[in-house]
Amino acid sequence: MSHSHCNHDHSHENLDEIGIQYNLFEKIDIENLQCLNESIDGAGKTVFKPWEKRLDRTQYVESDADEELLFNIPFTGNIKIKGLRISSEDSDSHPAKLRLFKNRPNMTFDDVAMEPDQVFDLQKDSEGVLEYSPKIVTFSSVSHLTMHFPTNFGAENTTIYYIGLRGEWTPGHKHGVTICTYEARPMLEDHKLSNIDSVSKAIQ
Repeated sequence: MSHSHCNHDHSHENLDEIGIQYNLFEKIDIENLQCLNESIDGAGKTVFKPWEKRLDRTQYVESDADEELLFNIPFTGNIKIKGLRISSEDSDSHPAKLRLFKNRPNMTFDDVAMEPDQVFDLQKDSEGVLEYSPKIVTFSSVSHLTMHFPTNFGAENTTIYYIGLRGEWTPGHKHGVTICTYEARPMLEDHKLSNIDSVSKAIQ
């Protein structure tokens, strides 16, 4: 009895641990995320949600004209993607393939003919239990990720409930700001007041 109880606790710990790791949805610039061919405007944004809501069936995206879906996902910094999970229903509307493009903002269906950075053949997964591992070398400095789902298992439309991203995030540096603060600091110590005035005017 005690042995099975131990396993039960352990599985919960693993799920909690996974949930902590699958937090990159917080680093998506959600206002500028685009989902092309979604049947309801804005629905694509709702599938990037916390791990504990991955089984929530009230928010999902469904394709419109055909089975294709295309997500343009900008991040608030640079991410290293280590794993991804996709949850859909256990039916033919589950996406069958995923094509990933790195750092190619604002892609359209006209652009997807180009060679993707990686392709995954997906299995039906209604609970987000399968993890797909992008190539770390390729997806180590990603400011924008495009996810193209070209096909499903035979239905007219594709449905997705959850897309989870696991990895590391670092803030994006704006080069100009870094140079400003670097140059302004020694000037305060080394130069006369008139120079400081002119520098602060230039910075403003």
